Amino acid sequence: MRVRLEQGLALRGHGYRGRYAPSPSGALHRGNLRTALVSWLEARLAGGAWLLRIDDLDTPRLVAGAELQILDDLRWLGLNWDGPLCRQSERRGLYNSVLTAWRRAGLLYPCRCSRRLLADVSAPHGTLNVYPGFCRGRQLGWGPEQGRLPSWRLRLGDGELRWSERLAAAGVLDGPSAVGDVVLRRADGFIAYHLATAIDELDLGITEVVRGQDLWSSTAAQVAVLRQLGAPPPRYAHVPLWRDAAGQRLSKREGSEGLAGYRARGWDGPAVIGDLAASLGLVAAGERLSADELLEELRHQPGRLAAVLGRALKP
Repeated sequence: MRVRLEQGLALRGHGYRGRYAPSPSGALHRGNLRTALVSWLEARLAGGAWLLRIDDLDTPRLVAGAELQILDDLRWLGLNWDGPLCRQSERRGLYNSVLTAWRRAGLLYPCRCSRRLLADVSAPHGTLNVYPGFCRGRQLGWGPEQGRLPSWRLRLGDGELRWSERLAAAGVLDGPSAVGDVVLRRADGFIAYHLATAIDELDLGITEVVRGQDLWSSTAAQVAVLRQLGAPPPRYAHVPLWRDAAGQRLSKREGSEGLAGYRARGWDGPAVIGDLAASLGLVAAGERLSADELLEELRHQPGRLAAVLGRALKP
């Protein structure tokens, strides 16, 4: 496991390595597609690699056929990826080896706090954002009790968690007060998002993470995992979210329009790429161009993509 992660760290020295990591919990909406386009453009403008990872560990949330639809959508838009497709569901052995090593080293502890308990403690404001450490010093078993397993939490040390942020707010959060002891394996036995994501960024040699602004706050938990692995985090760029006329961000849960809606109106790939680019101000409204044509335009305007994204994030 250690050798493998060291090899991933060495990959970072080979140049820009970005990734796009959708979850097959439904069709990609316009905001997802726009983020994929920005991520792809950044990688191509840097002359680097763009990897595709499918985050499919949370099986209760997966939708049948969603992965194939995601792959078809990206191909239809001309957003080609490098190397083989990576699925988190095929990497559980790596995640579990890290968990086992950390449990033996005393870096983890079992937690039997339920969501209901944490919600009751934090009333009337809702569920606590930062775990208060109820189980940190308790002698609890790792096996099932009353039919339930504990979650596994990382003992977070003191100090700030920092990362390089190119677009959104400065990349720094205080560990104890703003992050807390992060769940790495859920009580239902599933590997937690933060652990899998952090390990993947290192193992795949990712140097740049371009993703939605809504994931900014989750970065610190992943930085905590990477710090425990002895590795620096990649650089991050949290891009603006696409919002509807009422100011609400688009979501899969609400069935926000994706390629199916565009196609139902008779739009082809260049029309969709033009709309995604125009929504950020990269091209004029109504312009038609392929992903490769947009890339070529931006190659003749160094720094334009970063400048446009930066303006879009200003209040």
